[in-house]
Amino acid sequence: MAIYLTLVLIVLNHVAFGGSRVVVSLFALESGASQMQVGILMALYALCPMLFAIAIGRLADRVGARLPMLLGSAGLGIGLLLTVAWPTLGMLYVVALLLGSSFHFFFVTVTGVAGGIGGTQHRSRNYALVSLGFSGAGFVGPLVAGFSIDYLGHLQAFMILAACTVIPVLMLWLKPDFLPGAAKTSADPAGSSALELWRAPQLRNTFIASGFISAGWDLFNFYLPVYGHGIGLSASAIGIILGAFALATFVIRAALPLLLRRTSEAQILIYAIFVAAGAFTLFPLFDSPVALCMVAFLLGLGVGCGQPMSMSLIYSLAPKGRASEAAGLRVTVNNLTHLVIPLLFGSVGTAFGYAPVWLANSALLGVGGWLVRRGRE
Repeated sequence: MAIYLTLVLIVLNHVAFGGSRVVVSLFALESGASQMQVGILMALYALCPMLFAIAIGRLADRVGARLPMLLGSAGLGIGLLLTVAWPTLGMLYVVALLLGSSFHFFFVTVTGVAGGIGGTQHRSRNYALVSLGFSGAGFVGPLVAGFSIDYLGHLQAFMILAACTVIPVLMLWLKPDFLPGAAKTSADPAGSSALELWRAPQLRNTFIASGFISAGWDLFNFYLPVYGHGIGLSASAIGIILGAFALATFVIRAALPLLLRRTSEAQILIYAIFVAAGAFTLFPLFDSPVALCMVAFLLGLGVGCGQPMSMSLIYSLAPKGRASEAAGLRVTVNNLTHLVIPLLFGSVGTAFGYAPVWLANSALLGVGGWLVRRGRE
């Protein structure tokens, strides 16, 4: 039961967070912002998570899950309501920074403790459900935001998204006993360094593989529209291809509990990475929307189950009492790849064309799969 209550928190908070990206960017454009200013707003979402995710994880390990998750949920609601109180472009910069920081108080903590809810024997199932919740909410949030803007207006959309955080705040404030408490450990995490986690070969390899999977996800969403436009696809065709990818991530995460009965999370992660790497090599071979939909679906199957399996492995490999800190280090590595990979591959595409971008990302994923396999051996 505890994992399903946690899923309620995940879905509602992620609907608010995912929807906020749409409302913030469209309200900024409505307020006269340039594309560069919108890009800065979106970058502010990731700034604090990249810098402070490890510190958030260490806090969660010390004090338990309730406080950081409550701070994150309340911060999301407050950030969304600030724009309603002061609807200016300048306030949006503050709001973007607050929303990105607040959500990751929640996200780092919940990914750090989910493996222990109901006992560690349910670890893989829990992470499959957690990822399914994030995937579903990631689809619903932008829809809620878009329809709210069209039929009610931007400020009302902010209020509707803020209302999604009320139930999580009340649950965490009044009835938090379904969450794990602070980890019991003889070691002193405060006196330890996150570099110790990085130096552990299996953990480091999993962090790197997780970063490459996350980068592949981001690269597809960033580069597919560029590639589609370059080969003459319509906007609706590009949207359908992106939708096929999103559908595949949801399907594979729904099937993960069944797959986990047949094989281990490490083996699934290895297969997932190589499937995604293979899919990237196919993109430059096709310019048909139908074929690209099929390749995008294949890619979604790979990266869609890669993320929950990497979370589960990191939880199992982390030293006792430092699972949330390890989750924070994973978020830091992922956000670093979010920053570097699009810039790197955008430059490669400008200089050499489309094919090297797809093939280079395939090679990166292949390295990630090899690292996980090597660590397992």
